[in-house]
Amino acid sequence: MNLRDAIGQACRRDEAACVTALVAELERVRGDLAAVSAQATLLVEAVRRQRSGASGVDHLMHEFSLSSQEGVALMCLAEALLRIPDSATVDRLIRDKISHGDWKSHLGGSPSLFVNAATWGLMMTGKLVATQSHGALGKALTKILARGGEPLVRKGVDFAMRLLGQQFVMGESIAAALTRSRENEARGYRHSFDMLGEAALTAADAERYCRSYEHAIHAIGQAADRRGIKAGPGISVKLSALHPRYVRSQHERVMAELLPRLKGLMLLARQYDIGFNIDAEEAERLELSLDLLAALAGDPDLAGWQGMGFVVQAYQKRCPFVIDWLVDLARRSQRRIMVRLVKGAYWDSEIKRAQVDGLAYYPVFTRKTHADLSYLVCASRLLAAPDAVYPQFATHNAQTLSAVFQMAQERGVDDYEFQCLHGMGEPLYDNVVGPENLGKPCRIYAPVGTHETLLPYLVRRLLENGANSSFVNRLVDESVSVAELVEDPLARVAREGAGRHPKIPLPRDLYGAGRVNSVGVDLSDETTIAALAGELAALTEKSWQVRPLLAGSAVIYGESRPVFNPADRADHVGSVIEADPAQVEHALAQATAYAETWHRTPAAERAAALLRAADLLEANSIQLFSLCIREAGKTWANAVAEVREAVDFCRYYGQQLLAGDFQRDDTPGPVICISPWNFPLAIFIGEVSAALAAGSPVLAKPAEQTPLIAGFAVELLYQAGIPLAALQFLPGRGETVGAALTADARVRGVVFTGSTEVARLINQSIAPRDDVRLIAETGSQNAMIVDSSALPVQVVQDVLISGFDSAGQRCSALRVLCLQADIADQVLAMLKAAMEELSIGNPAQLATDIGPVIDEEARAGLLEHIDSMRANGRAVFQLPLPDVCAISCFVPPTLIEIGSLADLQREVFGPVVHVLRFSGDKLGQLIADINATGYGLTLGLHSRIDETVQQVVEGAQVGNIYVNRNMVGAVVGVQPFGGEGLSGTGPKAGGPLYLHRLAGSGNVSPAALGCRPGDALLDAASPFHRFTEWAFAAGRRELAQLCTEYGELSPRHAELELPGPTGERNTLRFAPRGTLLCIADDEDELLRQFAAVFASGNAVAAVDCPVSRNLLQRLPSDLADEIGLRQPADYAGIAGVLFAGEQAAATSLRQRFAAEPGSLLPLFQVDRKCFLYPLYRMLAERVVSVNTTAAGGNTTLMTLGA
Repeated sequence: MNLRDAIGQACRRDEAACVTALVAELERVRGDLAAVSAQATLLVEAVRRQRSGASGVDHLMHEFSLSSQEGVALMCLAEALLRIPDSATVDRLIRDKISHGDWKSHLGGSPSLFVNAATWGLMMTGKLVATQSHGALGKALTKILARGGEPLVRKGVDFAMRLLGQQFVMGESIAAALTRSRENEARGYRHSFDMLGEAALTAADAERYCRSYEHAIHAIGQAADRRGIKAGPGISVKLSALHPRYVRSQHERVMAELLPRLKGLMLLARQYDIGFNIDAEEAERLELSLDLLAALAGDPDLAGWQGMGFVVQAYQKRCPFVIDWLVDLARRSQRRIMVRLVKGAYWDSEIKRAQVDGLAYYPVFTRKTHADLSYLVCASRLLAAPDAVYPQFATHNAQTLSAVFQMAQERGVDDYEFQCLHGMGEPLYDNVVGPENLGKPCRIYAPVGTHETLLPYLVRRLLENGANSSFVNRLVDESVSVAELVEDPLARVAREGAGRHPKIPLPRDLYGAGRVNSVGVDLSDETTIAALAGELAALTEKSWQVRPLLAGSAVIYGESRPVFNPADRADHVGSVIEADPAQVEHALAQATAYAETWHRTPAAERAAALLRAADLLEANSIQLFSLCIREAGKTWANAVAEVREAVDFCRYYGQQLLAGDFQRDDTPGPVICISPWNFPLAIFIGEVSAALAAGSPVLAKPAEQTPLIAGFAVELLYQAGIPLAALQFLPGRGETVGAALTADARVRGVVFTGSTEVARLINQSIAPRDDVRLIAETGSQNAMIVDSSALPVQVVQDVLISGFDSAGQRCSALRVLCLQADIADQVLAMLKAAMEELSIGNPAQLATDIGPVIDEEARAGLLEHIDSMRANGRAVFQLPLPDVCAISCFVPPTLIEIGSLADLQREVFGPVVHVLRFSGDKLGQLIADINATGYGLTLGLHSRIDETVQQVVEGAQVGNIYVNRNMVGAVVGVQPFGGEGLSGTGPKAGGPLYLHRLAGSGNVSPAALGCRPGDALLDAASPFHRFTEWAFAAGRRELAQLCTEYGELSPRHAELELPGPTGERNTLRFAPRGTLLCIADDEDELLRQFAAVFASGNAVAAVDCPVSRNLLQRLPSDLADEIGLRQPADYAGIAGVLFAGEQAAATSLRQRFAAEPGSLLPLFQVDRKCFLYPLYRMLAERVVSVNTTAAGGNTTLMTLGA
């Protein structure tokens, strides 16, 4: 095995195995433990003594007489004011928030001013805590205001920002930084300057960073005055800043564009003989960095120069093997490479990414002790190769420093240096540098840049060093003894064990013991990519055939229809034989005959088949990837996500079936599943697996554009043990096969995903029949609201994914980007430039970001819309299509500015994002306008203002709200998905109510969903509470008892915290649908309907008739005022109807409602078993998904401790 292969194999190795090997190696090479402990003890005691001297932070506290909490709040305010461009929002932050003292964090993850409270808290107190106590921080600011008024706050903010510039940034320019560094140099320090700025998003960003580095190298080189790479200053460079697409999928482009740019900078550094370090970044970029380094090390133009440097992260499991490779590379290229060894700065994001992507193991250690152990092993390997590497040990840990010092001393190695971060490491290294101390040089990593570029760097570094288990944090905690601080990592491992942290489950175990997470694919791993590319290439010529699959039928023959690749119309993917009327009739008869048998099949047996199906989907993932790419135009990443979602559906519904009670005496009967082409596997399997789990035989009709994927999936379900009679496959057109199926009286349920128009036709088709269950997920007009407190870079990244990934062909895709006018120009300029970096083409290539739309009809409709908007004078920005896309089904990513939401009369299903500017003081009107479209599927929000988050969450009538993240990629069971209004009927797919609806459950208690019990009765001011009290007082004991029962059953006030990856908070809530009309012939039944509507929190309406008028006259006036009377047949604005009466009348009403325009109106009747109205169906499910790491760090992980 070569050294590069060893790196790859070590990346996701079992943690215990890694640690066991590290322990064995360190035990062989460690230095004198007593000497290490003694030296570390001296250092710790010295730092603790010297810390009494006032730092910049101490000056801030003294200047304004601040408590630590007040200091944190002031720093948060300073940061927020720095980010926000418009004075109105600034004034709002100061005037409204401080004067009102209202700092309550409604979501707990993304508040406005306190977005980095954990960071500032660490700086003030040395302690990193989670960011929940924002109310106290608000009170602290209020105290400052009371003490000195707004001028004091403004002065304090100014002081705080100057403090940031002094303590954590060496200078705003390289010239200022070099000037300031001279004082440190006089004390024996060296410097490596870093030009602040995160990853380039656009070509202009990369060019600007490159010019900045060039300028810095000239300045540093002149200041170095030929002192050499060791004695003189150097520079550190982030490769992601030099290229906007520095990711593995763009390998060819990176090597063609970034390599010469990087070489040019290195040649310039060589000219001055200064050190040039390539900084470490996320684990997924490591292999790409190694490729670049290998090319540079072997470049003859750089031969003989010893200033080439590379940074490695000890928290990565593969770090020792990276060092082995670096040593080998140095020797092969006959140079000495500078190697900076760091612990690692992206730990929390590495954990989250592995969980989100479903990878086998983490690339990093989950315990800091293990990273400390790895650091010492890696240090030993560096010291063992002094001919090949110049070691640079970057650490703030006194024990680590002492161990490295002792190890080097015992080996007789003196040619190395330590490194630390400016503003954080000097207290320790003031006791190391200089002949009066340890006499070892220390190089300060010195950031250069403006305050605006500081925060991302500062957050990452403070969190890196500020975890509760970190040395920096524990050093200033007097309750931690010196002995604990200097404890040897080997002793800690012996005590704690070699296994991973018990509170960090493996990605596969993310959802607990009941459900296994789907397996992902690491598309940054070279071995994985090579293997997958080979397997996909072998399938490019495969021709797939599908036909109707019917129970009790011989092999079907007939005329086949070809299926072509939308990205390459010359690629004949396969063919399909579509079902004819006789086959449809045969399938219906078979399903009806088998309905009772399947319903009586034990739940455990049905669940076991679904779990086997999940395993088979994973085992056959390569074929499914190929079909997704060729038949549906999916990119590699989208194909992987598609298969994972299908697997998740099978396991989720299988788990629910085992854990819940969905079995009713009534046989639910045959269900039709009609799935779309945009998720031809995931939604197809989701619909089918749910119906099968609920006990219904299924007749599955896939989208006519994508029958091959569905047909192969059905074959896998058969292999899993699903009987042919329980699942029959009927490919064909909607107007023939679909229409015939939904119109048949034997069908008892329809699950449909598609357009609102088709859903309306289906509803009309089933309306004449009683008790036909319809679940429809339909169209959308999804918006993302961005206010001026948002981070533009994050917004642009999320817009690219939300609007253009999957060529915009997701149900949840962004359609309207609503930008606060104050930042609109800035965000749009950045967005347009970032769009130009996207790769459009055949999704068979890993490098492709955006593939085709599904067919020529879709392409023509999209282009017609764009041309119409252009003709109407709308500003249109559109990317050019590559020549290879001209003859296939491609639509270029497009931005269109519109004047109002009324400009859009229908959903535009493709890579087209409309841009709407809004005034910051018109947010309420914008929310109302979004609601007025009638669609309610997804909504994105980018804001750091907690009141804004609350206003949007409470006001938006949409099923899924995403805060400070992209708005696509809902995960089964984590973000149950589905809308309301014109966007669907509910319940949510991948949510706790889906099987209940398919099984025909009469009512579902909050406890059965895992929520706390409903507490509608506890709200004394609510109409329901008053109605219940009236029923008791009026002696209506049966009605009062019913109210009590409804109060316990109502999920109106229930919340369910959903499981998921770290760094997210996903919450399921329930909201009233609106006004529900009560129709009954007698007073008692009308009162029972009122009880149900009041319990669900909906508004009550009744038909204006003698019964209702007489009843309202006898109700207390405050209750009567809650009930609106309507004329017969006035259904305008009604969200649903409760009906009691003859079934013929109910049928007539359903048909009448089905003919009404607008949302599909449900008709609610009492359940025949429990004689209650289905409260869970009278409420809308709403999921709020919050990115709790939007500030740059994951405090949940960082506060876990050892």
